[in-house]
Amino acid sequence: MPAPPLLLDLLRAPGPSGAEQGAAAIWRSAAAAFAEVWGDSVGTSYARVAGSAGGPSCAVVGHMDEIGFIATHVDDQGFVAIRRVGGFVAEPLVGQRVEFLTGVKGVAARRRETTPTSERKLADIKDLHVDVGARDAEEARRLVRPGDVGVIAAEPLELLEGRLVSRALDNRLGCYVALEAARRAAREAPGDVIAVAATQEETGAHGARSAIFALEPDLALVVDVTYASDIPGGDPREDGAHPLGSGPTILRGTIMHPRVVDLLVECAEAEAIPYTLEVAGGDSMTDADAIHLARAGIPTGLVSIPLRYLHTPVELCDLEDVERAIRLTTAFLRRLEPGTDLRR
Repeated sequence: MPAPPLLLDLLRAPGPSGAEQGAAAIWRSAAAAFAEVWGDSVGTSYARVAGSAGGPSCAVVGHMDEIGFIATHVDDQGFVAIRRVGGFVAEPLVGQRVEFLTGVKGVAARRRETTPTSERKLADIKDLHVDVGARDAEEARRLVRPGDVGVIAAEPLELLEGRLVSRALDNRLGCYVALEAARRAAREAPGDVIAVAATQEETGAHGARSAIFALEPDLALVVDVTYASDIPGGDPREDGAHPLGSGPTILRGTIMHPRVVDLLVECAEAEAIPYTLEVAGGDSMTDADAIHLARAGIPTGLVSIPLRYLHTPVELCDLEDVERAIRLTTAFLRRLEPGTDLRR
């Protein structure tokens, strides 16, 4: 299965939290072919398709932002100090080619270590800097200002058997699934479907919180990614077994609406879509945590795509799992008939 061109375009566009405009423009342009499209002051993008039979309205939410870094200072030698945008371990940044959204390119490097190799610890973000190749501080300060944001410069790479490697699979995958499911459900879903590409999830679910407050949907389905269990050190006892190729996960847990979960499972089984169950005894660490509490409460479900190497430049997914997530989401939207019981 080759990677869809729209997904590749979304992955190539840099968009760390708070600076998602490039990726959002691609998403909105694709959505305009079949939906009513708009954005808001937080940068979140919307694509609405009208329901056919007066069923409940459903927001399908993926987050557009990715992890990145922000420049804090240019020192007297021309090296750029950085801090994280989003929560991730800094080690994968070491030795990477990077780019600021201004177009300036450089490399991320670690402060020289003088301790013995056997005693060295994982790099902290405060140990890293970006070298843009400047000859002196004056040249570097013409290129980079405090507050400039950037990402690792890494092109998507298609491996064998439909496996795709890229930065920003978390969570351009969710945005792509939301949009494609809305497209497939157009004119067939009983209720309105609003695909949402939310901003700033990695820094606090800000875009989703404001989006759901404004939309007031009858229910919401969040599409995100989760840790694949089929890697060295993966432990199914933590939250279940989710190997690549096993289909999307459906989360069962304290914040998930049980009727929404049941409907997702019913859809998967009726459509013969492989899936696994994921569990969380508290927060899901996704936009669902903000959405289910919006206003007086929104019945919420969460579908996730297993990823290897989350929050690194080599996130790895199985494209068949992506297609199955689209099929599951589309089937779910088509089943939201008038009178669907969402009581707890």
